[in-house]
Amino acid sequence: MFKNTFSFEGRIRRTEYGISLLIFAIGRVIISFFIVLGMADSSGRPPEFADAFITLLSIPLFIFFLAQGSKRAHDVSMSGWWQIVPLVPLYLLFKEGDSGSNQYGEDPKAEENNF
Repeated sequence: MFKNTFSFEGRIRRTEYGISLLIFAIGRVIISFFIVLGMADSSGRPPEFADAFITLLSIPLFIFFLAQGSKRAHDVSMSGWWQIVPLVPLYLLFKEGDSGSNQYGEDPKAEENNF
């Protein structure tokens, strides 16, 4: 699990994709919370550049989630580009992957059972 997390090649299971979604969401909240809390002025308002700073720090998290989504799409024989279509990430979260190998690689379930 979590091998080559920033790679856009290969396939992953639903579990790893779901954990990746949680990591992305929790990481984004943590970054936002600490930036806003740490940069707030005496009135409790964050500075104007806080949103840009949050976005900048969230880029690695976003790339991580795009890579994981691409691999999950590959597991159901879809191009990674499909994840930008609304509701497709939800579909990827619940759709069972293809059995056996496909054009994107070996079945991740088969790889886990080899150990």
